[in-house]
Amino acid sequence: MTVLSTLPDSTELLKILWKEVSEKLIHELGETVFKSWLQPLNVENLEDGCLYLTVPTRFVKDWVLANYGEKLLYHWKAALPEVKKLAIKVQSVASEGLKISPQDRFSSPEETLDEQREDVGAALDSRFTFENFVVGKPNEFAYAAALRVAESDAPLFNPLFLYGGVGLGKTHLMHAIAWHIKKVHPQRKVIYLSAEKFMYQFIRALRYKDTVSFKEQFRTVDVLMIDDVQFIGGKETTQEEFFHTFNALVDNNRQVIMSADKSPSDLEKMEERLKSRLAWGLVADIHPTTYELRLGVLQAKAESMKVDVPKEVMEFLAFKISSNIRELEGALNRIVAHVTLVGRNITLDTTQDVLRDLLRSNDRRLSVEDIQKHVCEFYNVKMSDLLSSRRLQNIVRPRQVAMYLSKILTSKSLPEIGRKFSGRDHTTVLHAVKKIQEISAKDGEFASDIDILRRSLEN
Repeated sequence: MTVLSTLPDSTELLKILWKEVSEKLIHELGETVFKSWLQPLNVENLEDGCLYLTVPTRFVKDWVLANYGEKLLYHWKAALPEVKKLAIKVQSVASEGLKISPQDRFSSPEETLDEQREDVGAALDSRFTFENFVVGKPNEFAYAAALRVAESDAPLFNPLFLYGGVGLGKTHLMHAIAWHIKKVHPQRKVIYLSAEKFMYQFIRALRYKDTVSFKEQFRTVDVLMIDDVQFIGGKETTQEEFFHTFNALVDNNRQVIMSADKSPSDLEKMEERLKSRLAWGLVADIHPTTYELRLGVLQAKAESMKVDVPKEVMEFLAFKISSNIRELEGALNRIVAHVTLVGRNITLDTTQDVLRDLLRSNDRRLSVEDIQKHVCEFYNVKMSDLLSSRRLQNIVRPRQVAMYLSKILTSKSLPEIGRKFSGRDHTTVLHAVKKIQEISAKDGEFASDIDILRRSLEN
């Protein structure tokens, strides 16, 4: 009996730790490889030092064990020392909701072609629904377009092309579309998979001289969804097949949905005729996150996990981890898993201790401009107002806060800081520093806000 198994909700804790391990694997192997081979893994339980995982097919099991088994075990041991070994088993393809379009399982190269068919589609994440997607200004257009396509009986925009940086929600929206169609139009045949898996399916069809079956599988669906289409850039033969598949589907009024890290015109090593096709329908981009959106994501995540996270911790994380949503959620997962396992409370100090490595990787030398930007976000004021000569209270106070933080968090002199605020005199900066110190000593809530800002900015 392990220590972990005696704790409440140990299965949920393992899933939380799996998120942490996943982040390490994505960083080490790349997102495309992770999505294709490791994302389908599910954590079952930990018993007598053996962590049991499941995969949808034997093919995936064999590939993962042969290529990523050691890395998996290494990162699991780092996350949870109780793990001594891993066991991977194949989950029944009959499990409800595991696949959109299940086919026969792939076993080994020695078997006949009919026996080696792998599931065409990729596993869907049940958490990635429209209901669980936090909408804000950076992603509202892409969200609206995705929902409209999912609700439509016939193609409105063909193709729908979603693009944006890593961890901003493209895959979430792709899964959400698939789940919605599966629920509202269960009779429609949908295939969702990564571009890498599409390529592997095609290469295997060529190897076994079974391209006719491949074409039939992909050109007869009602909805084809390809994630990370940039991966086929430079793969001439795969691009050729994808080009013809795309045309066949669009010509027959079948919906095509794709995602990538760049707009169609910016995709590298992609044929011009294919770039043109990808831009035919609606191109919707997802912009980098804002503070408000990150805070909303954290609040939704904490609510779904049924944990009480202090406001100051939420605000600190929303400020400090601004790269992408995936990293932000991963940080919250780590904090909750840690405090649950060791019995500590969630505080700012605990958060900084648990996320020391992550925060260090995000650290960089602070500038006065960085501080000004953060203060503007926090108080919801325009940079032009902060640097102006306007004397309204809702502008003066943030300006003084920015000056104060510039003094305590940078090595700039008072005259140098003053010059960064539209050439103000050093005495103005000194007055601001003293004013913020005075208010902080009397107003606990104001002092807490300053502490959050400081912690989110300091190296």
